[in-house]
Amino acid sequence: MKRSLTPLGETEMEILHHVWELGEASVADVRERMLEYREVAYTTVMTIMKNLADKEFLKYRKEGLSYIYSAAINPDEVRGNLVHEIVDKVFKGSSKDLVQALVENEKLTAKERKEIKDMIDKIED
Repeated sequence: MKRSLTPLGETEMEILHHVWELGEASVADVRERMLEYREVAYTTVMTIMKNLADKEFLKYRKEGLSYIYSAAINPDEVRGNLVHEIVDKVFKGSSKDLVQALVENEKLTAKERKEIKDMIDKIED
């Protein structure tokens, strides 16, 4: 059985992105957005959003018969934690090796390369 490198699956991340973009959302709100590009059952979205709340990535409040979800953790914190886990598990704690893999294996445009160099220069200042 294939195990994920991160505690979040692909669909969980997809749903988190929708909630972050919307600010707060019901299951129906998230499903409506997902239906624009793929078929997904209401119960599937509901189960995943409940699981994300159980994992403390989302929080919710009851509004009438619906639950309204919002982020319990901001996107930068989630991304940072996931990157740290990947660095630890895949690159044995070496951020340099992660950056090297990204730069060498990605097709970066000249603009993207310049932006990366500018970021590094800014860190050094």
